[in-house]
Amino acid sequence: MIEHEPDSPVVVAVELERLRGTLEAGFARVDGALALLVQRSDQTDRQLADHEQRLDTLERGRWPLASITALTGGAGLLLALWTAGGR
Repeated sequence: MIEHEPDSPVVVAVELERLRGTLEAGFARVDGALALLVQRSDQTDRQLADHEQRLDTLERGRWPLASITALTGGAGLLLALWTAGGR
């Protein structure tokens, strides 16, 4: 095996190639993590849109309840007054 000086072009080229490999592996890991974050963000956006739609549906279906309650209460009051007045 041939020993090279620490500053020889061969040693520098080998070290640069190792550094390149390390950087490529690091960038691949970062790209994978970013892709996972984007996927989770998309899922969260879809869930949020679904919850907004469901909440809107519940709110639209709920508004008649207050009206029905008021009408029932008013009818009960009128019935009580009519019954009390008739005796």
